[in-house]
Amino acid sequence: MKYNNIYDMHTHSDDSYDGNHSCVLLCDSAAEKKAKGIAITDHLDVDDPELSVRTLVTNQFVHTSRVKYAFKHDLKVFQGIELGQGIYRKELSEQILNDIHYDFVLGSIHNLENMQDFYFLDYTKENVDELLERYFEAELELAEWNKTDSLAHLTYPLRYICGNYKIPVDLTPYGRIIDAILETLIKNEKALELNVSSINAYHCDFMPGRDIIKRFKELGGMYVTVGSDAHYCERVCEGIEGGYDLLLECGFDMVTIYKKREPILIPIR
Repeated sequence: MKYNNIYDMHTHSDDSYDGNHSCVLLCDSAAEKKAKGIAITDHLDVDDPELSVRTLVTNQFVHTSRVKYAFKHDLKVFQGIELGQGIYRKELSEQILNDIHYDFVLGSIHNLENMQDFYFLDYTKENVDELLERYFEAELELAEWNKTDSLAHLTYPLRYICGNYKIPVDLTPYGRIIDAILETLIKNEKALELNVSSINAYHCDFMPGRDIIKRFKELGGMYVTVGSDAHYCERVCEGIEGGYDLLLECGFDMVTIYKKREPILIPIR
């Protein structure tokens, strides 16, 4: 790898409903690729009625604790979670975050309230403009809630609208609300995630793309986390170098990692 400080801050083990490999295999892959660190951030979609929240968070924290110890000489392992739709069940979400001492909490919106994940929608039958308006409103509420460390994959629906359905989307009409999201993150001293998963897996842009990353910098944004969103061990760290390239182009010379919920700035090179 051309960068010495590779940190993958968004990965999923088989403690995620859609994960495929153990925490050990994720860490093995990161260590083999000479990464400095990895955050294991399994899905915790609190609005899923079939999810046993306590079972998931307990198992996942135990598994990440074990690899954190086992790899302590080879790799920094950060115990994380991807808190999905936390704003739909705020009391439960806040209880979890108070009870479990994570290093890093990603905040995400995968679906509108009482709807399926954006992955499952048929965009030939949906009003894309209305969906995106409601989605960014939810993202703004998530940023204002201010209980997570980094806002994950801000343009998540585009992974499927543009990637799978090849429907072009102009984000200009959403510029005001996107600015409000970015300004809220900056005011609260929170991070924006640069999620690199769509480049290879869906053949579309980073989430978010260059224009939003550049705008975040223009508005005074400081903290950016970079994550592969890997669900397989072989994809750990995939695309991180491209993400670092983009950050340098947009004026960032640091990436952000988190330990005990506190941001730490790391030089990109």
